[in-house]
Amino acid sequence: MFNLKNVKNIAIIGANGAIGQALINTLSKQCPQADIHAFSRTPIQTTQKNVFPHIINYLDEQNIQQSAQTATQTKPLDLVMVATGMLHNPEIMPEKSMREITADKMTELFTVNTVAPSLIAKHFLPSMHHNKPILFAALSARVGSVSDNYLGGWYAYRTSKAALNMMIKTFAIEMARTNKESIIIGLHPGTVKSSLSKPFQKNVKPEKLFSPEFSSKQLIQTIQTKTHADTGKVFAWDDTEIKP
Repeated sequence: MFNLKNVKNIAIIGANGAIGQALINTLSKQCPQADIHAFSRTPIQTTQKNVFPHIINYLDEQNIQQSAQTATQTKPLDLVMVATGMLHNPEIMPEKSMREITADKMTELFTVNTVAPSLIAKHFLPSMHHNKPILFAALSARVGSVSDNYLGGWYAYRTSKAALNMMIKTFAIEMARTNKESIIIGLHPGTVKSSLSKPFQKNVKPEKLFSPEFSSKQLIQTIQTKTHADTGKVFAWDDTEIKP
């Protein structure tokens, strides 16, 4: 199982988001021995001595490559968590009908939810240890499961997350060739009280609407149960596997 006590170098991508901030707060307490590199488009404010804020442009591949180099100036990475993603913005809302599908909406959501995490993986995975357990996780979503889609709608978001899940599986296959202890997984945080879910929170049962702190603790608990046998899979906040 992935042991946080052995982790010395961590990168959190998307540190300014609700879940990203909560992950940093939780990991800084559980891993006082580790350096935590917090990457976001604007630097976070922190008083934690083992947290180092950095600026990253998720869509600039050269900047992503430089960010990976920044995080590994002294030692390889043990743990990378990508907490970026987009469901809506002032111009885009999830589609209720196929009539609402547009090329611009599809392109925007694929760029943020699939392309950006894939470029991060491309440059951060080679910066991780090659001869010891490592874990790379990207936030996905249950609605990215093809077999679990019973409601329809949300075309662009669903397909961008399904594509991300395929990328996770494919990265896992390649990484296993060079590190037999690598763990590459997707994580579903549940419905979290954040700007991403705000327009839809009224439809969620109170007991299923999580605080960022609760969700982050659940996700960190989940990654500690994982081994190489789990690589390429997607898991929910409660450690249950989400089928493709």
